[in-house]
Formats: sequence, C-alpha cells, structure tokens
Amino acid sequence: MANPHLNPVLEAVKCLEDAWGDATNASDLTRAELLEAHRALGLVQRRLDGVHAEIAASIARESRPELGAEGLAKQQGFRSPATMIAATTGGSTGDAVRLVKVGEATAPRANLIGEPLPPRYPEVRRAIGAGVLGAASAALIVTLLDRARLKVGVDRLVEAERLLVERAEGLSLDDVRKLVAHAEAWLDPDGVAPCEEEARSRRSLTMFERDGSLHLTLQTDIASGAPVKAAIQAYVTATFQARAHALDPEAPDADRRTVAMIQADALAEICAHASGCDNGGLPVSGATVVVRVGLGDLTAGAGFATVDGLDEPVSIAACRRMAAGGGIIPVVLGGEGEILDWGREKRVFTRAQRLALVERDGGCVMCGLPPQLTRAHHLRWWQRDGGSTDLDNGVLLCDSCHHRIHDNEWEIRIEGCGFAARVWLIPPPNVDPERRPRLGGRARYDIAA
Repeated sequence: MANPHLNPVLEAVKCLEDAWGDATNASDLTRAELLEAHRALGLVQRRLDGVHAEIAASIARESRPELGAEGLAKQQGFRSPATMIAATTGGSTGDAVRLVKVGEATAPRANLIGEPLPPRYPEVRRAIGAGVLGAASAALIVTLLDRARLKVGVDRLVEAERLLVERAEGLSLDDVRKLVAHAEAWLDPDGVAPCEEEARSRRSLTMFERDGSLHLTLQTDIASGAPVKAAIQAYVTATFQARAHALDPEAPDADRRTVAMIQADALAEICAHASGCDNGGLPVSGATVVVRVGLGDLTAGAGFATVDGLDEPVSIAACRRMAAGGGIIPVVLGGEGEILDWGREKRVFTRAQRLALVERDGGCVMCGLPPQLTRAHHLRWWQRDGGSTDLDNGVLLCDSCHHRIHDNEWEIRIEGCGFAARVWLIPPPNVDPERRPRLGGRARYDIAA
C-alpha cells in the first residue's frame, strides 16, 4: 500500500504513464501525446522537487556541525550535506544548497518545548507540494523572503509570499527572477539605492586582444547600462526589419548573422559613429530609454523607478539623473498626459499611444521581449473589424508572437483601462482544453499590481 505522503508523486507518474501509452519511445508519440507527456513530466519533476527538498533538509539536520564525525554526511565520507546530495543527484553543490534551503523553509517546526509550529513559508510549501513550483523557483522566493524578514513587518511578508507564489505559477525560472527583482524593490524601496551604489562601485570594462579578436567585458550599474542596451537593441531591431523586407531572403548574399553577431556589429557601428560624429543613416534613432516612476515617489525622493527593457529597478536619484539626459523619456504616473485614444481618426498608433502601451505592457505581452523589438497591433483589426486606434484595442507584440497569435487562434482580452489595465492571453483548446486565461505583459512581474 502506497504511502499517502507520496501519492501526489505517484499520481503524476500515472499521468505520464497514461500519456506515454504503448509508445516504444518519444518519437512514436503523436503531437497531442507529446504535449501531454511533456506536461506530466513537468508535474512529476516539480512534485519530486517537493519530496526531495524534505529529504535534503532532513539530511542537513542529521549532518549538523555539532554532531561532528557522527553526522550523516561525514559518516558517508562527505564533508557536507550539500556535497553528499550533489554526488547522489549528479548536480552541483549550489543546487544542493538551494534544495536544503527550500526544505528547511517549508518543513514543519516545533518551539522550545516541543509544540508544533507551522512552516516558515506555508504558501511555498503548499505550492511545491502540489507541483505548482519547482525547487529552483521556490529557492529564489525563499531567498528573497529571508532577506526581507528583518526589514518588513510580518503582515507584509505574508502578503509578499502569497503574491509571489501566485504570480510564479507557470513562469520559467528566468521569469521568476524578474518577478523577484520587482518584488524586492516593492518590499524594500529604500534598499534599491545602496544596491545601486554597490553595483556602480564594481563597474568595469576590460579589453584584451587574442587570436585576432578584441575581447570586451563590461559590467556597470543598471542606470548607466540602459542607454547602451537600448542603442544596441535598436540596431538589432532595424536589422531584422530590413531582413523582413528583403527582396530575396534566400539569396547567397542575404544577411544570416546571428543576434550575437548583430549586437557585436552594433557596438562597433555606434562607436565608429561617435568617433566620426557622422550619422550616416545609423539605425539607432529608436534607442529611447523609458524610465517609469510614480509621481508621489518622484516628489518625495523615495521609492524606486523601473527602466523598460531591464529587469532591475533603479533608485529615484538615478531616475532623476537619467531624466536629464538626451534620449531618456520619464513616464511619470499620476501626472497629466497627452490624448491617448483616437477612435477611428488615425489608423497608426501615435508615439504617445505607443509609449502608453509600453507603460502598460512593458514589451511583448506574450514572450516579454523588450519594447524596442515590438510593434503596436490592433486587437480588432482596423479594416476588417472596424477596430479603433485606442489603448483598449491595442497591444504590443513582437513579429513572432503576432504570427503565433493569429496562426494558432490565441485570443487577447484587455481588462480595465489606461495604464492600469491588464492583458490576458487566452490559449486555444489544443494548448489548454479549459482555456484558462494567462496574465500577459508587465503585470506578470509587477508584484504591486
């Protein structure tokens, strides 16, 4: 008889078994079976993560330093529980440390007289046990909450845990990192400036030549790096737009550079332009940096701002410095703005409207590419549907996701109006038979939304 504690894992394995059917190997699966097997495998891995985190925490407890040579890990010939776990799983010691951290943060506790206490982070425990969160994502959330414990009240910490777990569901690890970066600034806005100064104190650019190549390694703070990233992305965007309009994309002399190659060429072109002060048609005119800040924060000089296309927030002081530079547009929320809805008077979205869409969507609402790599699209088409050129009928999409939306019958709905509106992506039945809406755009990472 199966242990009830392991039932969730066994149920997930049964789902994988049902999806696999009688196929000899994965290449024998139909597309529908492949998708089901893929989903079931993800569920198995996440639920196993929950059990593994419990085991890792127990191994760490049985290997605590005060046990000395009698500790479990040392008895097995390992210097620490992390090295023992890593040797068994074939992973890194860093992965093992994170697994222990999650297990300890979600394990039931007891007080000094042995009375039971709830886990330190019960929402994380529930999510990882249900297979909603993987161990790596849970570790990011736990690490942030641990850092914030000494800085914020219990109620705010509980709210942050709930929101982080809720928003992290269905996100990749990279997207959870973005979510955590925004959540940290929301929890501790006064901590943004010190982190910024620390990053600035580590700024460096190293250059050396080897094997006929010049090697550059740049590290700088977010505010200083924003114009660099924006200029290079604008060049990349212009290059891909030129490719899209090429007469013969299969011609022998067609542009087949990778994105990394184009970015390297962009930096060289930008520096050559700066040296000669001759525009020469350099395609960086779209290299606009948009800095978003609340009017109250800007007035008070406290809080933080965000830079479109970058994950890390910046301090109000950095925001003010950036706003004084050319090519920087400060979007102050709560101030007066331009007319953003044009009805049927204009077919193409205006610059002001596009900036408003950037403020709402943050980039491609589907894949998260930065604003420079997107276009504003009508949800109800201008000609076919008589759609208006208004914010509640517009959305930012990269070219790839634009085709994906139309070719695969996804739907997009906008809830609310103006900057605070939310964009929801409705998958087709073959992606999700229940067609559950997925939050799109900036709101996925904005913990305060």
